[in-house]
Amino acid sequence: MRPDFSAVARLLETAQAARAFPAATIEVGRRDGAIWQHATGRLTYAADAAPTTSGTRFDLASLTKVIATAPLLMQLIAARRLLLSTPVRTLIPEWRGRDRHDVTVIDLLEHCAGLTAWWDLYKRNHSVREFAREIGGLPLEYRPRSRSIYSDLGFLLLGFIIAESGQQQLDAQFDRLLGDTGLLFRPPPDRRADIAPTEDDTTWRGRLLVGEVHDENAAELGGVAGHAGLFGSAPAVGAYARLVLETLGRPTRLGAPWLMQRVLRKSRAPRSSRALAWDTMLPTSSCGTRLSRAAFGHAGFTGTSLWIDPLRDLYVVLLTNRVHPARPADRDDALRRLRPQVHDAVVTALAG
Repeated sequence: MRPDFSAVARLLETAQAARAFPAATIEVGRRDGAIWQHATGRLTYAADAAPTTSGTRFDLASLTKVIATAPLLMQLIAARRLLLSTPVRTLIPEWRGRDRHDVTVIDLLEHCAGLTAWWDLYKRNHSVREFAREIGGLPLEYRPRSRSIYSDLGFLLLGFIIAESGQQQLDAQFDRLLGDTGLLFRPPPDRRADIAPTEDDTTWRGRLLVGEVHDENAAELGGVAGHAGLFGSAPAVGAYARLVLETLGRPTRLGAPWLMQRVLRKSRAPRSSRALAWDTMLPTSSCGTRLSRAAFGHAGFTGTSLWIDPLRDLYVVLLTNRVHPARPADRDDALRRLRPQVHDAVVTALAG
């Protein structure tokens, strides 16, 4: 008997009607394929806006960290062009100061390098070197490896490291590895009709953002960065999730099983739930309480998330444009409350 996901659909439709987001898509699947897809709402709140479909593309925001940056770094590590233990100062000359002398690539990946969460670099800097110089000179917020603070800045640096070590821009390396999935940086204008708009950016860019990365720091870098910039649909993200599940069992283009298992090993930083780029299961996670303790995932500021549970052979892609027409003022916004409910309802449906 096919699982009944009608309760999941109702959760999404109720949230959309309450204006938690104008558009949402979801895909639930296993290693051998998708089980269920659903779309709700329209691309904006306008009555004549195009309806959302499973093929609607979204600004994936910080899912870029786990879909692009992490696998590209693993490629470089597998090719021995980079080590997790490589000091950042040897890769980023602008990374300077005795307080950060021994910070390594793995510290950036585990969000325990001492960096603050976010900084308005775009207001003063316009090139990779200028960004690196300011990040490299910022006072650290804490002693490296003494705790973990989720930081976009570390992944900005990782994007620079990928480009330098791979001798090719990050987006070009990504296209070579995963371009056939439908995931991409900088969608061309002729592919923007099916992209869900994000913010009506009246303060900086002066326009509604459609197919342009929402994050300002990524935008200033041309739409390609280690922390944000990727666009894709729920089926495209689902294809990547299936590849991750497959890699845990046999070698794929992402790498060998031992390498994927290393990526998912939990950080030793005190009280951290982080692995390498990914987050891991906690009772307070956005994936709810019914996935197994082996589950790992990530969320994006624009309203996106991906959770994978290898023990259940399950993934859930949930994409929304909750930042349209403006980002929520309340950090405890409706989507933050909805995500756990959706994932718990998915597991309930699969349990029959």
